[in-house]
Amino acid sequence: QVQLVESGGGLVATGGSLRLSCTVSGRAFDSFHMGWFRRAPGKEREFVAALNWTGDNTYYANAVKGRFTISRDSAKTSVYLKMDTLRPEDTAVYYCALAPGRFGQYLYWGQGTQVTVSS
Repeated sequence: QVQLVESGGGLVATGGSLRLSCTVSGRAFDSFHMGWFRRAPGKEREFVAALNWTGDNTYYANAVKGRFTISRDSAKTSVYLKMDTLRPEDTAVYYCALAPGRFGQYLYWGQGTQVTVSS
């Protein structure tokens, strides 16, 4: 059993910053990749950012590139999403996800954390 627990969401004004955290616990994998996704009201879930197992490669959606930064602690038990210069269109529930083995195939998801950016 794998558990992903997000935290750090909240209400912030336009231009502000937030740092989301996702803690991974439970079953151990030889390697895994992490990602962040979001779902805005009335919209489909969309990719936000991803980090591969070694931490050498990061990937970002065009909408957040240059404003968001994904990172991970050295123990590989937590992944973070630093969000700067937030915009009202960033308002969504943010989910972290884990892909064991193959990059991009996310099998485990957190429950989500709400981010609301006021205009």
